[in-house]
Formats: sequence, structure tokens, C-alpha cells
Amino acid sequence: MIFRQIAHEDLGCASYLVGDEDAGVAAVIDPRLEIDEYLRLARYLSVTIEHILETHNHADHVSGHGRLAAATGARIHVHRDAGAEYEHEPFDDGWELELGGVRVRALHTPGHRPEHTAFALIDTERGDEPWAVLTGDSLFVGDIARPDLAVEKAEGAREIFRSLHERLLPLGDDVEVWPGHLGGSLCGGPAMDMKVSSTVGYERRHNQLLGIGSEAAFVERSTTGLRPQPPNFEKIVALNRGPLRRDTVDAHPLTPRQIAPGALVIDVRTALQFDEAHIPGSISNTILHAGFGTRLGWIAAADDEIVLVGRDDADALRAAELAAAVGLARIGGYLAGGMTSWREERLPTQRIERITVPQLHARADGLQILDVRERDEWEHGHIPDSLFTPYHQLRGLPDGLDPERPVAVICASGQRAAVGASLVQRHGAHEVLHVIDGGVSHWVRNGWPVVR
Repeated sequence: MIFRQIAHEDLGCASYLVGDEDAGVAAVIDPRLEIDEYLRLARYLSVTIEHILETHNHADHVSGHGRLAAATGARIHVHRDAGAEYEHEPFDDGWELELGGVRVRALHTPGHRPEHTAFALIDTERGDEPWAVLTGDSLFVGDIARPDLAVEKAEGAREIFRSLHERLLPLGDDVEVWPGHLGGSLCGGPAMDMKVSSTVGYERRHNQLLGIGSEAAFVERSTTGLRPQPPNFEKIVALNRGPLRRDTVDAHPLTPRQIAPGALVIDVRTALQFDEAHIPGSISNTILHAGFGTRLGWIAAADDEIVLVGRDDADALRAAELAAAVGLARIGGYLAGGMTSWREERLPTQRIERITVPQLHARADGLQILDVRERDEWEHGHIPDSLFTPYHQLRGLPDGLDPERPVAVICASGQRAAVGASLVQRHGAHEVLHVIDGGVSHWVRNGWPVVR
């Protein structure tokens, strides 16, 4: 039996290649938009990808099923309730796919979405019972899927409760759990682990939500404190349900003079490089830390034309592919040669001052402090007299912020603060400081005052 997990580190998604080496056949489950790794693995393992399986219509990333079907001729399979508009073979609960000595069994597990299906894996040469289950967006390591992306949240939570207790937990404690998302994905909660797999038994004992035996209590717990829904998720679902997309991203080089004033310029270099010098009005969103695509989905609207600036052309092209993975395919181009070409033209730049948490404490009386974390983080503890707006809600300057006075932007680690500081500057604040090397947690560890 062949079994490989392929993780999309930026979006926290996991896909799988499953097959039989002797039979020379394989299937890909939940393919990401970039398909090169599946093709490479298939060649390396001497198998042909004949089938593509989808657990559901994904809401946080664009599927690669169109590209992969075009490259391999594979048939696409998805649950009948998905309402797929592309050529596919629909299946129902209990459907099985034979890949030589490997069987893939569909377990309809609605909740996250009505069509959601998990796949039990059976290696017939070793036994007739499942040894693993690809849980998709139902059961994660340490958490469960969010219930509010397709139906009313309480209804979704009730369906998830039944799917967990009637379909997945009865599989047996030794069955391995391989989820569709890892820590950092917007499709789960804050307890989702970065660990790539688990077992049914371990999750039964240690996943707090699985320990809730009452459906009503489960619904209350799983729907309380949900974070904002993934940006652009309705468009992404429509893309994944609609006609197959086989095209690649079109990103062409631009000279500095071709970048129009006021364009949505996304700078994907490090936050340090951005803070030292950047194109006026551009937004910092590095591709060197996980979550670029998610952050970009919050920053850019679906119809925005995006211009990318990288350390070099390769950075910008990589960013364009990650943008397409979250449904943002209107790429106006990228700055050829990176920021170096802009500086060589002696065009104007802006900068942002960098400040550590101890330096912020020493200067706090003379600064406005803007906290750009999520509301649950803010309520757990924030700096006295600080302002609050999550970075993804910065469509203008927050109420109460004086653009003429210095403003220090802070988060939990410095990464979201980098985005937030660039947005505040873009919206007109004259003196912006980026709090680096930690954030509010660093402030708390030093024993300085906190409001809860």
C-alpha cells in the first residue's frame, strides 16, 4: 500500500496520495491547487493517478482537481450533495473505490458542510477493517471543524456531533486519524494541533469536544466564540463547485514606472526589509511565514488587481500561486527585480520604525497603542488604554486614533502587527511603529499592567 500526506504549509491544508504499488494505480484526496508534487510522487512510485476524491467543497482554498484531471485524465468523485457543476462521478454513503488491494470507503459525515465525507482506508492484504480514516474537515488533531460555513451554526454543530459519535468514533481506538487541516487553518478552532495525525482512541481521550456527551452541551461549546469566517469563502466554494479550472496563474513583470499610484501593492519580503524601505502605500505580507494566503484573503477583495513585490522575481511568482489558492487570481503583475529596481530608479519610499516591547513600555505614555489581534485574545488580556481593531478589519483608521500622533501597532508575536502597521500607514497615519520580537504576551510575562 502507498500512503503519503502532502501538506500545504501556508494554508494548513493536508491532501493525500493513496494507492497500490503492485497494481500501479493511485488516487489523490483533496488536491491542492499546485499539483506538481502529486505528479512527482506518482512518477517516483511508478503509479498512475486514476482517481481524484473530494471530501467536500472547500471554503478556504481552491482545489487543484481541475488541473490534476487535465494532467492525468483521472476521474473526479464527490458526494452527490455537493452539487458539483463539473464532470464527475457522484457517490453516496458506503461507496467503495478499489485501488488494487486497497479499498477506500466513503463515510458521509455532514456538519462542516452537508456533503462532507470522510474516507476509511482498508489494506486488504493485512485485514478487512479500516486502519486509518481521512477525516477531512470533521475531526482534527485536538479539535473539530467549524460548523458555520454552509448552514446555521447550531444546525451544523448538531450534524458534526452525530457524525463524530455515529460514524467516526465507532471505527475503533486504534484507527489512525489523518485530517484535512493542520494547525493554523481557519476551518478549525484554536485547539487544532500542528501534529499531522492522531488516532481515534487518543482523540476520544484527549480532545475536549469529544468528551462532551450531551448534544446540546456540544452545540453550545462548539458555537461559542467562533472566530471570523474565512475571507472570500463563498466565492471559493463557488469556484470549487463550478466548472473545472485548468489554467495556471498569469503574472507578468512590471517596471517601477508601470505601477500605478494607489495600486494594491503587496510586499512579500520580510517585515524587516519592508520596515526599512517600501513603496508608499504598499502592504506588508511576507511569504516567509505561514499564513500568507489567509492574510491576503483578508486584505484584498475578490475584484482587486494585485501587484506583488518580492525579494526577487521567484518570490513574487510564488506569491502569485499562493494568491490563486485563495481565489485571488487577478494579478496585475510583479515588480521585476524586486525592490532593488525601485530603489535604482530613485523613486520615493516610506519606512516604519521598529520597537521592542520593553521600548514600548518605556515610551507608552507618549504613544497610541493599537492592538490588532482577535477579539478573544483582546478580551483575555490587553494593554491599558490601547485601541483595538483586528488587522483584517482595518479598512481605514480606527475610531479614536489620531493620525497626527505616533501609533505603535502590536499583536501576539509581531507578524500580524507588521500587516497592521502597513495598513495604518496606508490609511493615513503619519508616524507608525511596528512592535517586534513578541507582543502582548511578552508584556504580560514582564508583569506590566493588563486589562482583562
